[in-house]
Amino acid sequence: MSRLDRALYACDELSGFVHAVALVRPGRVITGLEPSSVKKKLKDKAFARTVNRDDVYRGAAELEVELDEHIAFVVAALTGVAPELGLSVG
Repeated sequence: MSRLDRALYACDELSGFVHAVALVRPGRVITGLEPSSVKKKLKDKAFARTVNRDDVYRGAAELEVELDEHIAFVVAALTGVAPELGLSVG
């Protein structure tokens, strides 16, 4: 598996999950979304139940980055396109 394949795999499930977390925040604001908040939602199996949590954890491991660092990277990337995703940067 190439580094690009690993990056796509690592970001796929997590980007959808981060988007879902931001959607339920007041004002749908993604700015300031902390990795700890995302990890807390990951533990809630009822929240975004179709997201494969194992893929999220495995993706970060395959990129050889800490989960918090990976979540922060995805949040930052999604912040750049927040309006297109129906999110606010408020």
